[in-house]
Amino acid sequence: MDLIKVNQSKCIKCGFCVNVCPLNVLCMGEDGPIAISPQSCMKCGQCVAICPRRAIDNIKTPLANQSVINDSLFINSETAEQFLRSRRSIRCYKNKAVPRDQLEKLVDIARFAPTASNRQDVSYIIVENKEIIKKATEITIEWMESEIKNSSSHYSFPYHVHAYRETGTDTILRDCPYLILATTPKDFKNGRENTMLSLDYLTLFATTFGLGTCWAGVFEMCAFAKDSPVLKLFNISDDKIITGAIMIGYPKYSYKRMVDRRPLDVTWI
Repeated sequence: MDLIKVNQSKCIKCGFCVNVCPLNVLCMGEDGPIAISPQSCMKCGQCVAICPRRAIDNIKTPLANQSVINDSLFINSETAEQFLRSRRSIRCYKNKAVPRDQLEKLVDIARFAPTASNRQDVSYIIVENKEIIKKATEITIEWMESEIKNSSSHYSFPYHVHAYRETGTDTILRDCPYLILATTPKDFKNGRENTMLSLDYLTLFATTFGLGTCWAGVFEMCAFAKDSPVLKLFNISDDKIITGAIMIGYPKYSYKRMVDRRPLDVTWI
């Protein structure tokens, strides 16, 4: 089958679809756009999304599957600035269940983040079993202890181990009610970058449900280690690796102010 179909009665030969194609798959012919290298199409869907007349369809990203953009829903810059600046990393959570449909919506939004070469290679695991989350903390602490014995530990490991062993304080996963893991194919070099973009989408969208999130960076150190002991706990297949982890739940406290940052450092050239 041809990669694209063009409705010539609608096509005005504006060339928008040709101009936005990132891999020059299309060119403009006498009767409208044609695919000159269909094998190079990476399914980004931009040719279909840009057409002002709904004149082009792509079998890899069908017009029927694209949603119309509602311009009235765009937020102004002032609202956007407060939305972005007011997000905080949450480390104290209520013991309150989050509806499954909201958690699933979060990862559904995450999948729309950009990925290198449009690979769309990030998969997600939503961990709601509190015993498994507790076990993940315990495994991470044990891994840290072994790293300390081998003199190859991070400077923060003794602090986390002491907090857990001496006071029972979980500074690894913060007693979070939910944990969301991202995985990608083991052999894909851009897996971490793609994951970071997708989970950033998730953390921002989570605030619209009144949820708080925090990157589980300490846990990630263990998860990223060679032959990590947590891979078996989460039933990660041999062809995949964990590439990100986010703690999530309802915040125990409500922040009233937006924290400042270091002064802007920018150079114009």
